[in-house]
Amino acid sequence: MEALIIKDLYKTYSNGKYVLKGVDLAVPEGDFFALLGPNGAGKTTIINIITSLTYKTDGSIKVFGHDFDLQANLAKSFIGIVPQEFNINMFETCSNILINQAGYYGITRKEAIIRTEKYLKSVKLWDRKDDIARTLSGGMKRRLMIARALVHEPRLLILDEPTAGVDIEIRRSMWNLLREINDIGMTIILTTHYLEEAESLCRNIAIIDEGKIIENDSISNIVKKLSQQSFIFNLSNSCNKRPNIENFKVSMKSENEIEVRVSSHQNLNDVFQEFSKQGIEISSMRAKSNRLEELFISYVDAKRNDDE
Repeated sequence: MEALIIKDLYKTYSNGKYVLKGVDLAVPEGDFFALLGPNGAGKTTIINIITSLTYKTDGSIKVFGHDFDLQANLAKSFIGIVPQEFNINMFETCSNILINQAGYYGITRKEAIIRTEKYLKSVKLWDRKDDIARTLSGGMKRRLMIARALVHEPRLLILDEPTAGVDIEIRRSMWNLLREINDIGMTIILTTHYLEEAESLCRNIAIIDEGKIIENDSISNIVKKLSQQSFIFNLSNSCNKRPNIENFKVSMKSENEIEVRVSSHQNLNDVFQEFSKQGIEISSMRAKSNRLEELFISYVDAKRNDDE
């Protein structure tokens, strides 16, 4: 079964501006799915329509086979949402936030208390259960919002930029939590600007730009399409001038780091030979991690060139 099916989805504002232009999307049950795109591409609009924060202009949405136009309340009961903005009651305790959220879904108080302990522990906030939400750090508030989204045990979890503003250590711990949730069968849809998240966590990916899906495939297949890759060279000696290597794009990251873009048809050994000729000593080299970012840029550039 598909967890989410979107067909021919449009959103037009009263000024005539199209935000979504016929979006088609299918997310299999149990998938960890990434929805990527630049600011204003339409990612959050799709999420807002799914969660009824805004109305669609046209199209259809089904969640686990339930049509939003015919069974909206039932369809929404399968969804947990973690929005970009903090929308928790900052003057409630962490435990009360989860207990009250469970109550909105008809869960008894006894069961809500049990689930509150379970999910506050899962996000490592049980020791803060009696603290007022506004006293938490930004990362803790993010984790609290994830716990709140999970307390009614939805089948589909939607996370809109869940690790924005969170430090690396907390982000990694949140990744582990999301992997555990997905491993037990929960479908997850993730939007993020940290593209290493998508590559690390997700199996399938859709790229949206200017209200249209421009690519929809598995992470592995999309990465295979990457025609270029960037490498960072750490230098043994300082270099104050960007080296010129014919047919390669070279940029200085610092006086001790050089970035070189290498196409699939080019030979990395040619770079080493040119560095040697120019007296540049290499101490180490690594592949740049943001391969999806480079791929995204290439897709968007190609699409916009086709439209011109």
